[in-house]
Amino acid sequence: MNLGGSVKINKCGMLIFTLVIVLLIYYMSFSKKDTSHGSGIHKNPNYINLRKLLIGSIQAAEKGGIEVLAVSKDKNIHERSKGKTLEGANDPVTNADFRSHCVMQQGLQRLFPKLKIISEEDAETVRCSDVPLFDLDPTVLHAATLPDEDVRADDITVWIDPLDATQEYTESLYEYVTTMVCVAIKGYATIGVIHNPFTLKTVWAWKGKSMSEDLAKVKPEESKNHIIVVSRSHSGDVKKMTNSIFGDDVHVIDAAGAGYKVLQVVFNNATAYIHTAHIKKWDLCAGNAILNSLNGKMTDLSNEEIKYLSDENDVVHTKGLVATLTNHRFYIDKIKKEENKLNEK
Repeated sequence: MNLGGSVKINKCGMLIFTLVIVLLIYYMSFSKKDTSHGSGIHKNPNYINLRKLLIGSIQAAEKGGIEVLAVSKDKNIHERSKGKTLEGANDPVTNADFRSHCVMQQGLQRLFPKLKIISEEDAETVRCSDVPLFDLDPTVLHAATLPDEDVRADDITVWIDPLDATQEYTESLYEYVTTMVCVAIKGYATIGVIHNPFTLKTVWAWKGKSMSEDLAKVKPEESKNHIIVVSRSHSGDVKKMTNSIFGDDVHVIDAAGAGYKVLQVVFNNATAYIHTAHIKKWDLCAGNAILNSLNGKMTDLSNEEIKYLSDENDVVHTKGLVATLTNHRFYIDKIKKEENKLNEK
């Protein structure tokens, strides 16, 4: 037996073998990276990455806005009524509400299957077909640097308003119209996104982490004048109350859309947003999260925080609200004093 022979190495074969090994290592390494361009599914399905959820929320609001804008160009927006509010005002709905809902709700649900989503439009009455879905696109953050934070899916509730200010939408008062997404953690409004489809302006905030460029520039201003923004559809009670409290030292602005009204406070066009009638929580949550991120406040008239839990039977907020960027306690105390005065009569 000859064991002393030489072994010839095929250089071409070795090169191919080496390339295969290098490609395999690269593939395994790349597959472990978090690119955020595709699925939002976490490696543990019981947890959700909040950075990814913020990205998806921004995209959902903007994609819903595309549907709202498209329907506005139709001759027939298929307006119908869902009934009357408790104050007797018409509660309309249009094709834009439904199409926006489908894109926003189904888009987020595909990316985050475990996500609890509550939308203004009842999923049981909305038939969604041929919905344009989307993958995560981190460029919507415009270079904002955000940390990774994972939260149990059971602790998260996402509130969607596919079209805020529908009545004004039917009247072509588009400055009031927004699409909104809010992420609540254990009932606390944590991430808020408000998008106007007609100005293409999107503002977003993640409490304690980051916010959109416009919000980062906000500087609370102290004002000697009291400028109160109220709902144009039922402003009577608030106007009466504010006039009684402040007399001639108050200016009341009638506006529509809770998202729009919160932004008037945020950008120092109003000193407070006051509401005394019933209102749905999907109208409030995104604005509440943005105020929380700016160290502002939104509470009920008794200064209690509004909770956004996952109970679909608890979507109506009945105790009024005060939203401010500064001097929140001042307005709460004034309202309480007025209520006590009325109770004594």
